[in-house]
Amino acid sequence: MTAMTPRERVLSAVAHEEPDRVPIILGTNMNTSLVHQAYDRLKALLGVEAETEFLYFEALGTVHLDEAILQRLGSDARGLQDRLPRHIRDRDAATPKAKIHFDDWQVGREEVEPGDYFPLVHPLREATSLAALETFDWPDMADPSRLDGLAARAQALAEEGQYAIFGTPLLKYPLEQACQLRGMDVFMMDLVTNEDFTHALLRKLVELFKTFFEQYLAAVGPYLDVLCLGDDLGTQSGLLISPQTYRRMLKPYHVELMDFVRERTDAYIYFHSDGDVEQLIDDLVEIGVDILNPVQTSAGRMSDLGRLKRRYGDNICFCGAIDTHRVLPFGTPAEVRAEVRRVISLLGPGGGYLLSSVHAIQKDVPPENILAMCDAAREFGQYPLT
Repeated sequence: MTAMTPRERVLSAVAHEEPDRVPIILGTNMNTSLVHQAYDRLKALLGVEAETEFLYFEALGTVHLDEAILQRLGSDARGLQDRLPRHIRDRDAATPKAKIHFDDWQVGREEVEPGDYFPLVHPLREATSLAALETFDWPDMADPSRLDGLAARAQALAEEGQYAIFGTPLLKYPLEQACQLRGMDVFMMDLVTNEDFTHALLRKLVELFKTFFEQYLAAVGPYLDVLCLGDDLGTQSGLLISPQTYRRMLKPYHVELMDFVRERTDAYIYFHSDGDVEQLIDDLVEIGVDILNPVQTSAGRMSDLGRLKRRYGDNICFCGAIDTHRVLPFGTPAEVRAEVRRVISLLGPGGGYLLSSVHAIQKDVPPENILAMCDAAREFGQYPLT
């Protein structure tokens, strides 16, 4: 088969056709990048002296991959990230080593061990009334500084025409944002005991997200091949909430957001959700999801890749599936290569598969295993598969 450009390769696979090889998706967003400890070791192994630049801010942990690293890994896509508002960036520049980092939603991420942060400050945790939502200091989602430099980068990537362009805005997910504002334990109770408050909060979040997407897609929508959305709906063994609760309380807001963005871009819709979300895949297809990430193979029914491909593979493209729970951190390079070959053999036939790690590559993954994953993808992902 004639070699394709990376962009052609991705678009062919997402369209459920067999490209020249299985595409590799790394470095596009927080779900497909590396945490800084793993990245620094990879740079050292490869002799790349690029500065470590964080995606959004240090407390989130993941990094922009230098172009030399992206090319060595063979990534077929490039990401378009928005930015935090300028006043937040200026504040962080003045206090780069803050023990607690507050984002533009007033969610505080505390350093729980050197270099690792966790969201522990939830600004709406104590809210008990609808009035509290009215008086909260919501972020300005129309702040133009969120898009600094974005349109120019989108145009440059489009004119180059080499790579699939992934629109990857930071956390525009209603369930996950509500959990960060309230605390997961509180919001899980809200869903079943405080439905009026829950709907008011989710309604407010979706309206804010729509404000953001109005300007984001006006700037870059025509250039995008893929737009990344999502919500973390799964756990290691099943769903975070029941299918019935999802369909009653959350799905209508997902539909509204999906419809809104689809009116403003022709991009494929990529949906990120960790955990075992097998029970909701039909729902995700119904609301317009084209690509499911990260296919967490260590979580419940997501481990049966053959069944996922047979049951859903005609209707959705899978992205991810290379295990970060055991194989990448603790396997040998030979075991990583064997796992890549196995996953490709199950998800790759007929297209519909984009290879990536299950979520960001964590600090316990040796750089040799990162290279083994990508090299094996290029070797075993050639079509026709053998």
